[in-house]
Amino acid sequence: MLEYELGSIVEMKKPHACTVKATGKKANAWEITRLGADIKIRCTNCNHEVMMSRFDFNKKIKKVLK
Repeated sequence: MLEYELGSIVEMKKPHACTVKATGKKANAWEITRLGADIKIRCTNCNHEVMMSRFDFNKKIKKVLK
């Protein structure tokens, strides 16, 4: 299981729909803003927030970037 904590930047299996202007690619870096039974993540490109259960998050996470 991957080790992550509050403030960690993670990469999910599917990229977010927003695009990074510099590269033109889909953004795929998320910052963890809440930890508990549910986890809230925020897109580092457009600041969109998503909340999901820890079970779903653990299935969808690809790797911890920092």
